Amino acid sequence: MSTLYLGTDQDTVAKYVLFSGDPWRVEVIKKYLDHPKKVAFQREFNTYTGTYKGVEVTVTSTGIGAPSAAIAMEEMYGSGMEVAVRMGTVMSMKEDMLGHFMIPVAAMRREGTSQSYVDLSYPAVADFELVNVMNETVESVGKRYLNGLNCTMDGFYSKMHDSRFSLEFGRNMADTFEEVKKLGVTGIDMESSCMLTLGRLMGVKTCILTVVTVLENLKETLKGQERTDAEELLCKVALEGIYNYHNRQNKA
Repeated sequence: MSTLYLGTDQDTVAKYVLFSGDPWRVEVIKKYLDHPKKVAFQREFNTYTGTYKGVEVTVTSTGIGAPSAAIAMEEMYGSGMEVAVRMGTVMSMKEDMLGHFMIPVAAMRREGTSQSYVDLSYPAVADFELVNVMNETVESVGKRYLNGLNCTMDGFYSKMHDSRFSLEFGRNMADTFEEVKKLGVTGIDMESSCMLTLGRLMGVKTCILTVVTVLENLKETLKGQERTDAEELLCKVALEGIYNYHNRQNKA
């Protein structure tokens, strides 16, 4: 029986799953797969399964935020997923990282979804072997990476970026950024801590591979062709990282 939201099952999902926030980024990464087969496109969840250099890979989307990311993790786990990589974008607290990669070792759980699974004392930690493979893969394409600490939040316009309403309401976004920087946080996003927490609970090896496309409060952003090229490279690195990880596991 197919899952409720993604429309997947154990016959259509590989053990390696890449998660993209943007459903249209799935169409980009699909180009690098051999024999991609469309599984389903339901709501924000766009899913294909194919092979990359002989390794079977499923790629799907989660939309924005932890609640839908948790649904995707749940249904992919129910369909046989063993390794999960979130490939997405991140807001950097480091000004020299625009266009480079952040592969966090852990994340602060400031989203509410993971708290519906386990209390806040449970850590959101990446699989170190996956992290190391992704580090090496990023280096191989000539980019820098940072293994820092993410902070995952629910509220984009209440915590991360000014809006008409936030300004009318008197919210000061600088408070968010000053606090997390004091805590040593290097990046802010909306999914990572939830996915890392669920991955640990499920026994699924999980890591986060992100490219920096914006700095705090969007004071500087990648735009146009630069943004397109960065996301294209993200797709290539994610697939090559899975291939490298698969080979390492086979040798072990």
